[in-house]
Amino acid sequence: MAKYKVIPQGYMTVGEVAKKMGVTVRTLQYYDKEGLLAPSAESEGGRRLYTDKDLIILHQIISLKSLGFSLSDIKERLISLDMPADVANALTEQANDIRKKMEQLSVSLTAIEQLRTEVLQMQTVDFKKYADIIVNLQMNNEYYYLIKKFDDDTLDHIRCRFDRESGLAFMDRFNRLSDEILQLQKENVPPESEKCQQLTKTYWDLIVEFTNGDMSMLPKLMEIGNFENAANEWEEKQAIIGAYLEPALGIYFSSIGVNPFEEIQDE
Repeated sequence: MAKYKVIPQGYMTVGEVAKKMGVTVRTLQYYDKEGLLAPSAESEGGRRLYTDKDLIILHQIISLKSLGFSLSDIKERLISLDMPADVANALTEQANDIRKKMEQLSVSLTAIEQLRTEVLQMQTVDFKKYADIIVNLQMNNEYYYLIKKFDDDTLDHIRCRFDRESGLAFMDRFNRLSDEILQLQKENVPPESEKCQQLTKTYWDLIVEFTNGDMSMLPKLMEIGNFENAANEWEEKQAIIGAYLEPALGIYFSSIGVNPFEEIQDE
């Protein structure tokens, strides 16, 4: 690197370059340290000196960085690319990366807006529930909003009882069973019929599986499952199923000689 006693014509100090290009002196020092842009010369007093050619390289760095290229990419690949096809390929890769980031940001934006709605409806600050809602939004679980109906004990039970995979699998089984029961209701199949009683048993087995046999959870589940004021199609469906299954469950409990709901009320 050439050294000069005084700053010759055509050279600029780091401060002048920073001001001209709208960057900080610290940024230029960092680019020099990382091997992205070294000054063309240096004064005897140690001042870095840049030329117009350096400004062109700096403009290239700033422009590519604004497109989302990492400094590593700029240093290792982009500045040294000479063939138009090579540059085009690099830009294509970057465009694909940006599309992925846009998709991720779009999902995050939707989650933020949905969480905001739930926060306002909950009317209390509960970061534990917020975290559960966020996790379920990330899982694309469309029933995430039900979380605000659960109390802390029920949520703790769910966290311990299910992981991401088993939780989604359980909801899938529940919804498929719900569709079968709803079809019986539409066909006016009587609750005492063998077909209805078989599905009623399966429905009850799912409840027992969910509670892990802890029948003290039933009152909470009944409260959560009260969809008299249904807010959407899924809740409307559950309200219909609940009304249809009520007598069917009574018949089923009578057949096995046990009624968990009555036992809880007697306690």
